[in-house]
This record gives sequence, C-alpha cells and structure tokens, in this order.
Amino acid sequence: MTFVSCHRPFYRTTLLAVAAVAALVLLTPAAIAQARAQAAQQAALSQGAKSDGAKSDSAKSDSVKPAAPTADKADAGNVAAVDQADLPQQKSLTDKAIDKVKQVAKSASDIFSRVPCLPPKGGAQSMGSLPHVAGKLAAGEPVVIVAFGSSSTAGYGSTSPEFTYPNRLAAQLRRQYPSADMTVVNRGKGGEDAPEMMKRLQVEVLDMKPDLVIWQVGTNAVLRNLDPDETAKLIEDGAARIQAGGADLVLVDPQYSPAVNEHAESASRLIKLLVKVAQLRHVGVFPRFEVMRQWHENQALPIDSFVIADGLHMNDWGYACFAQLLGDDIIKSVGQIKLGVNVPSNVQTYRPM
Repeated sequence: MTFVSCHRPFYRTTLLAVAAVAALVLLTPAAIAQARAQAAQQAALSQGAKSDGAKSDSAKSDSVKPAAPTADKADAGNVAAVDQADLPQQKSLTDKAIDKVKQVAKSASDIFSRVPCLPPKGGAQSMGSLPHVAGKLAAGEPVVIVAFGSSSTAGYGSTSPEFTYPNRLAAQLRRQYPSADMTVVNRGKGGEDAPEMMKRLQVEVLDMKPDLVIWQVGTNAVLRNLDPDETAKLIEDGAARIQAGGADLVLVDPQYSPAVNEHAESASRLIKLLVKVAQLRHVGVFPRFEVMRQWHENQALPIDSFVIADGLHMNDWGYACFAQLLGDDIIKSVGQIKLGVNVPSNVQTYRPM
C-alpha cells in the first residue's frame, strides 16, 4: 500500500502530461494554419495599403479622391495588425519626402553652374541711395527689410519656401554681412496690386519699422487692365508713406513672361510710369522686365527655363537669378555709401527705360 500510495500521484501526473501533449499535437496544425492565414491576410492588407499610398502620391495634384470603404466588423480584430504593418510604409513615405527635399536643395545649390546668372548687357549702375540700410550696417544695428508685393514675392512657382526671392536675398545678404543682425520679412500676397496693397501697407509694412522696402508691383494691374495712371498715383502715394516712415525704397516692375506680354502696350506704359515715380521720389528701380527679356533675347534662354507652365510666374532659377542681381545691386549701393561715395539719389538701376 505504501508503495502504491507513493507512486500513484506520479502516475496521474504522467497521464495528464501525455494528454496535454496529445492535445497540443492535435491543435498545432490548426494553429499553424490560422497563423498562416492571418499572416497572409495582413500581408495582403499591407500590400494594399502600399498600393493605395502609391496611388495617393501620384494623384496629389489631382482632385481629392473618395475615401476607401470602411472595413467590415469581421476585420475589426485585424486593426492593430494593419496599423503595425503601415508603420514601415509611413516611414518609407517620410524618407521619400526627405529625399525629395534633399534633391531639390542639391538642384538649387548648383542651379547657376547649369545656367549662369548674368547681369544685363552694358553692366549695372548703382541702384541709388540706400542711406538707412548703409547707416544701420555701419553702426552695427539690426536691419529690417520688407519684401512687399504679390505672388512673385510670395514665391508662387518655387518648389520650396527656401527658394522664394526674399529668402534667396536674405541668404545672400547674410553671407555678405555675416556679423549683421539682418531680417528679411516676406509680405507677398497673390493676386494683389496697388489698390489692395495700399490697404495693408500700414500694418504689414510700416509697422515693421523697416530700413528697406522692396516693392514688387504692377503685374496684376497689367493683367487686370487697371488704369496705369491710377496705379502709378497709388504707388507714388505709397512711396511717400514708406519714405516718411524712414525707409529706403526699391521698386520692382512686372516680369517678362507670356501672360504679361499679351498686354504689351499696357505693360510698357506702366513700366515707364514706375520709372517716373522713382525719379520723382528719388528711389531705386529694379527693372525686372528688362532683365528677364535679356535672359530670353540676349542669352537665348527658352521662356520655360525661367517661367513655369502657367506662363506668368518664375521658377526656382528665375527667382534665384532675380534675387542674386537684386542683392548685388543692394550690396554695391551700400558699399558706395559706406565708402563715402556720393551717389546721386535719382540714379536708377541699369539704364532708364
């Protein structure tokens, strides 16, 4: 009895273990089949998510597509698995976006090695007097520049905010004056011209207490067939207010592009009126129209090498070269004043038109 009583617990344990092993063996094929089914389902869902992501990327510029159908209740248990499967895809899309930015940056960094940015034939004269900027730089005081204008200033057509003309100009001036505290503020708003700009002049420009205002104006007046004389009068009033606020001023005329050239007579008249305003107010003019015309006619650059497909706005190269030439003129004018050169304040950039 003692022998039996000592070994019977072991005997029962053995029977339970054998039963458990048998059950496990019987269940294993089903478990494996289920696991394989789930894995296949998750892989299919993940592959579908990748395909949808690729389709979404290719259709970003098109109209918004309808949302995908909601999953059935039977798929609710797979939500966590699908989300986990999407994580690598999301990371992949992020990496692609970063790579794209890097490619754009590289493309922009060597943009002038592919197509050189040349000044107009005949060389550049002084932009005129920029005493406030020169004085602040000489005294080591902060300099505030406001780029005021429409979509060309906002940067429509550039592939990145970094490649707008105000940001390009800021980078150039900071390289030239590395120890200066210099701020360039972008106050461009698409679709506007002198009437709309005058309404926000005080709050968005004058209240910034700028040392220099670069006012790009006139393109939308041409496209909208606004009266050139009325536009010039508004610009003259705005110029007077900017000068009264203690800032230097440079006017930028319309761009040379197919959309503007369709209104050639109006554009020519407005450009001449801008020169007259500049002479009257003793401010500088950057003749963007003439500069871009020479890109096409003198350098034999195709229009689409500096203007995007809409036939109006500049591309990265166009903004970069525009900013470079404008920055060169600002640096030259400031340098002459700092050296004590007496620059007549009514001298215009390049030759008057």
